Amino acid sequence: MKKIHAVLFSLVFSSLTPALLAQDFGDHSSATLTGKAWEEYGRENFEMAMAYINRCKELYLKTAKEQQASLSDFAPAEKAHDYWALNDVGTSLFIEGQLLEKQGKIKEALEAYKVLVFELGFAQTWDPKGWFWRPAEAAAARVKQLEFDALLD
Repeated sequence: MKKIHAVLFSLVFSSLTPALLAQDFGDHSSATLTGKAWEEYGRENFEMAMAYINRCKELYLKTAKEQQASLSDFAPAEKAHDYWALNDVGTSLFIEGQLLEKQGKIKEALEAYKVLVFELGFAQTWDPKGWFWRPAEAAAARVKQLEFDALLD
């Protein structure tokens, strides 16, 4: 039995890279996870970025969908922060689509974008320049372009 446990332990941890073993999820808040995903995406450290994205979705996707269901339009700017899970998970899905595109994983990128567009379409992302932008609109444009490109291939 000890041998089986040792083999299982070895299999689980051998699949984790040293970078992922050292990953810091901070306070596990959606804002922290999304911020770290953006940072790692900017560094083109896609494996780490995906780990933050996946953790954000794992913890907050259900809440994000509940927040989406409570809206019939985009929240006004003064209320947008009340929809923190929707905004952060939506942003994470946009980052996921972008990094999958950069890796040439178009089918997977389309899947991430479509979840954002069709399930979390009222997500808003705060731009440090002082306004909210709508990641589902950008994702819809990418879906259109990627699907058009696929027709040309």
